[in-house]
Amino acid sequence: MTFSALGFQRVLVGQHKPIFTHIGSTVAMTDPSATTLPPEAIELAGRMYDAARSGDATVFAQALPAGLPVNMTNEKGDSLLMLAAYYGHAELVKLFLQHGADPNRLNDKGQSPLAGAVFKMEDAVIEALLEGGADPEFGNPNALQCASMFKQDEKWKAKFEAAPGKGKAVGKL
Repeated sequence: MTFSALGFQRVLVGQHKPIFTHIGSTVAMTDPSATTLPPEAIELAGRMYDAARSGDATVFAQALPAGLPVNMTNEKGDSLLMLAAYYGHAELVKLFLQHGADPNRLNDKGQSPLAGAVFKMEDAVIEALLEGGADPEFGNPNALQCASMFKQDEKWKAKFEAAPGKGKAVGKL
């Protein structure tokens, strides 16, 4: 599978009218009356979510430089980073963070990628997210609470206290 910026422009544009525009690291609707995406965009998004779940870094090594929005989310609010973290793909998590993924982006349930990684006991993912600026105090439940629930608080307490992102996501809700 090969990606190009032009290919993403075609998928993200409908009937010569842009459906999405890039604003920093987020993607926003440009036409608030647009209620559906072109079938090609839906199919592409599905492939990207599947690739994040399966840890296919090769796909993203091409797609991200070609214009794939790194913070895109599915219908549940799960970002590509959240999916990669939850399924234990530390190298893909690092790739997303290198491309500007928000480590503190919550899904629709208020869960953070870091809390998901703690829940799944994915140590390498937890380390990558902490290094990438994840706030262990953010989300509901937050990573500190998850660590306590699963008897991992002693294991992670010092690293969570020293995390570069600790306390920085407060107010993002």
